[in-house]
Amino acid sequence: MINQINSPTITLDNGYTFSRVINGCWQLSAEHCLKGSLDIDDAVKAFHMLKERGLTTFDCADIYTGVEDILGRFVLELKEMGGYSHDDIQIHTKYVPDLNLLDQVNFAYTEKVIDRSLLRLHRDCLDLVQFHWWDYNVPGMLETAFDLVKLQEKGKIRNIAMCNFDTEHLKIMTDAEISAVSNQTQYSLFDRRPEKALLPYSREHNIYCFCYGSLGGGFLSDRWIGVKREDFEPETRSHVKYLQIIEDSLGWDGFQSLLLLLKEIADAHQASISDVAVKYILDQPGVGAVMVGCRNSRHVEDNVRISALNLTREETRRLCSFIDQYPTPEGEPFGLERTPGSRYRNIMKMNLNKA
Repeated sequence: MINQINSPTITLDNGYTFSRVINGCWQLSAEHCLKGSLDIDDAVKAFHMLKERGLTTFDCADIYTGVEDILGRFVLELKEMGGYSHDDIQIHTKYVPDLNLLDQVNFAYTEKVIDRSLLRLHRDCLDLVQFHWWDYNVPGMLETAFDLVKLQEKGKIRNIAMCNFDTEHLKIMTDAEISAVSNQTQYSLFDRRPEKALLPYSREHNIYCFCYGSLGGGFLSDRWIGVKREDFEPETRSHVKYLQIIEDSLGWDGFQSLLLLLKEIADAHQASISDVAVKYILDQPGVGAVMVGCRNSRHVEDNVRISALNLTREETRRLCSFIDQYPTPEGEPFGLERTPGSRYRNIMKMNLNKA
């Protein structure tokens, strides 16, 4: 199935089709904004616009406070418009048991959370559930994955996937014959941890990488060209998170140089910096899809342009040569975020499920 990566959509062996540019909805969660407020009506308007433009796949999570309900409102609006079919849109959610409850997770708990997602989203079956386990040292991860298989057999889940699994633990799932179709991982021009081992392993085992953070929480845009580090103030949790990545990779000066290179390439295509940054990641072998935020209607056309953008070999080579001059955060994907006491872990919120 990995040979479909040049298409704007991918169809799995079971017939399930999704967009390679996925509408990411974390920015709509109650915890995301540090300043300002969200316009939920405009976000739902953007959902309708994206669907009409062919970007029909949406990504959310049970721990994105309020987001499954917002997507559920979208589903109800589509039903009210008439002629609605479940397959008109695809909704990918996550199953993220709270850290402080990991040792208590059992089948009843898991089914309760999955049923809640079904209720919120007004769906009879969840298209794709991405399983996340906060602490590999807490027993029960594999048993919980098998519980998701049981719920798949009951018809509540269509596809099972992983979220933030490193290579070692993705291999545990594969060896146990848990049929994960994808693994969501953080991957961008300045966070290249997946390239170390995860991408090659995933390609070998026909597991697509679904990549988030490819815009660096909004840093990879024209807005930040020429901005000095001392003048920057975070506006969202994404800014806090991805500033750490910048500091541990390109640094602020290298980041500014990358923006200018992206701008040069984008101008040649009448595109945006964001389009180029996302398409570079989307073109990497083994990448099945990228998550691109859709919190308002202003960026719909930007998102639509990504699939149509064709970077030349020379442009790709220039970007690769540039970032190769710099380090990337140490370890495998989400390793630093799991390490007790690290500044990466210290900003994580690990008990949001409230099941």
